[in-house]
Amino acid sequence: MKNEILKMTAIIVTAGLILTGCQSSTNKVANAEDKVQDAKEEVVKAKCDLNKTIKDSVTEYQNFRKESEVKITANEKLIADFKASIANDKKATKARYEKTLAGLEKRNNEMKKTLDDYKENGREDWDAFKIKFNYHLYNVEKDVKDFTNKNI
Repeated sequence: MKNEILKMTAIIVTAGLILTGCQSSTNKVANAEDKVQDAKEEVVKAKCDLNKTIKDSVTEYQNFRKESEVKITANEKLIADFKASIANDKKATKARYEKTLAGLEKRNNEMKKTLDDYKENGREDWDAFKIKFNYHLYNVEKDVKDFTNKNI
């Protein structure tokens, strides 16, 4: 009798597990449709995030470019003003100043060309370019200011 009760209990438990574990095809389809809808919503959100990131990146580059162009133009103005101020100096002094100014002008023009030639290749390259460019531009700007202030 115990064996029969155990067998019957095992059969009932097994049947219960099978029946509750199986979903109808309608439930499976509904669950799959929900998953697809969730995935579509995630794709739309990711596209929006990507577009915002691209827009922010373009704006950041444009601002960086404007700021850098202002600094380069300021260097050009300082060099031009100094050239005008040495027009009446002695020939030897003037030649020495013009040689130094030519070097500073060349470096300043190289910075302008570097900025114009930059092509974006991703965020890491942009960050590295920005750091390197700012370092070199700062040095050119400092050298122009130091030279013109020291020799005025």
